[in-house]
Amino acid sequence: MFGWLKNIFQRGGGSGKALGRWGERRSERFLRAKGLKTLERNFSCKTGEIDLIMLETDGQIVFVEVKTRKAAGFISPESVVTLPKQNRIYRTARYFMAQHSIEDRAFRFDVVSVVADGKRRAQISHYENAFSH
Repeated sequence: MFGWLKNIFQRGGGSGKALGRWGERRSERFLRAKGLKTLERNFSCKTGEIDLIMLETDGQIVFVEVKTRKAAGFISPESVVTLPKQNRIYRTARYFMAQHSIEDRAFRFDVVSVVADGKRRAQISHYENAFSH
């Protein structure tokens, strides 16, 4: 394991959650640099959780699933957003929109893949409209 990643795990209690939080922070910075604004981080309700909820420059709500890995492997991070996971994200997004009385707003679902490169940097891939319902 990369030494700096080991430190992240030690600070985060030794779980994959620490790596996930690291990836989410990198993803949020990446998306903000593209002009999106953060509405909410780690929104959760009884139906599920959404890593980032962003606002696109055109007013569209963007629900973002972030997948972080220590190194690129045979399974791409974005490929683990399975149909059941997509359905949970969709139900959670609809709940968020209802809770904020914005059901009439345009929205989309993006996936951001973050792969640690061993040099305290992240290789980030952004998949807009990764899935729809």
